[in-house]
Amino acid sequence: MSQQTVTPQEDLGPPQGHVRIVYLGPVSPHWEIHGIYGDGKAIDSFRDRVMARLMLLPPHDPQFRRNRERVARDAERERFILEWDLGMPDEQAPPDPAYRS
Repeated sequence: MSQQTVTPQEDLGPPQGHVRIVYLGPVSPHWEIHGIYGDGKAIDSFRDRVMARLMLLPPHDPQFRRNRERVARDAERERFILEWDLGMPDEQAPPDPAYRS
């Protein structure tokens, strides 16, 4: 049910935190962001940026894929482990931008 984005950390050092983004359903707000571990201020700042990108977008919206990629890049810059829980089986979920083939 959840997809985890694992980004290469060798060059940057260890992850600075772990964040889970959960889809709540079709009624806004659609998303909830949970900090699993890491600096609270950094996670709060990341949460604000994620909510600005995703607040009104359900996963089936075409804009969601572009904004999901932006969130993934932002998490990579912050050195966060990013986990998505879209509330659907992985085979039905939109592709994860961190897993490029």
